[in-house]
Amino acid sequence: MQDNIIFLPLKNEDVEELTSIMKRAFDEDTRIHLGQEAGGPPGYDDGSFLRKWGLNPHATAYKIYQDGELIGGTILWINSNKENFLGTIFLDSNVENKGIGTKVWKRIEEMYPDTIAWNTETPIFSRRNHNFYINKCGFHCIRIDKPKDMDEGQFILRKVMMK
Repeated sequence: MQDNIIFLPLKNEDVEELTSIMKRAFDEDTRIHLGQEAGGPPGYDDGSFLRKWGLNPHATAYKIYQDGELIGGTILWINSNKENFLGTIFLDSNVENKGIGTKVWKRIEEMYPDTIAWNTETPIFSRRNHNFYINKCGFHCIRIDKPKDMDEGQFILRKVMMK
């Protein structure tokens, strides 16, 4: 396995442990960019986000391990038209800024080689996410929704895959 990173399907019994990781990841981003102690999408801190989206029958969700340690998760929407959507990637804050996220993203691309384009969105305030998606993963910002709203604003991103 490349860099000892392993993806395993997300199951209901994984939600509690992954929620702790998700909370740390989102809270760190909120602390860095907004100066607030905690914050994230609804349900990120109580398991309801992962139950709603990660266990959704139309989603493809994974827990991510490195060297046998659970470090994060991802939720993908793999569509029949091959225009796929990255719902989220989150990594424990203690493994961020070490190139692991880029390796995880490259692994996702390898897992879905027939993808025509990947789409995602990320909060307008999260400059680290902008750097990650645009400079590390090759996405392009195609639109900014609610550009003056730090709470609701979103960068809408797209990566067309070269064949």
